[in-house]
Amino acid sequence: MNKRSTVQGSGKVTGMYRALTRDIEVVVEPFYLEEQSDPDDDRYVWGYRIVISNHSKMAVKLVTRYWHITDMNGIVDEVTGPGVVGEQPHLKPGDTYEYSSGCPLDTPSGMMFGHYQMETDDGEQFHVKIPAFSLDTPNLLRTLN
Repeated sequence: MNKRSTVQGSGKVTGMYRALTRDIEVVVEPFYLEEQSDPDDDRYVWGYRIVISNHSKMAVKLVTRYWHITDMNGIVDEVTGPGVVGEQPHLKPGDTYEYSSGCPLDTPSGMMFGHYQMETDDGEQFHVKIPAFSLDTPNLLRTLN
């Protein structure tokens, strides 16, 4: 996992995370959405931008997604469904696909990871890792024991 810190737009970016599975690269860039968050009401919202790049020699279709989301209290939410943002993109060799989505939490930090189920044009299915990434409210103070 590589991480590179950046800042973008009105959201505060915490870094970039990368994973490579069978020459399919997934890059995630999470950012805190302060204008949609309300800490007084225990509502914290993050957006994330994902770029999927097909560096392989085969075409693939993103069939389903799986997310494992954990808040700072250890509460887990699992999300599954067809495609991403209403689409099941087909990526030929050299293609990239980019989308943005979001995640609300009841706590000021959390973590997400998951996978995409891909399918080749020959019908072979396999999982592509979505790297684990942290959702941290800017200026969050943590206590380590």
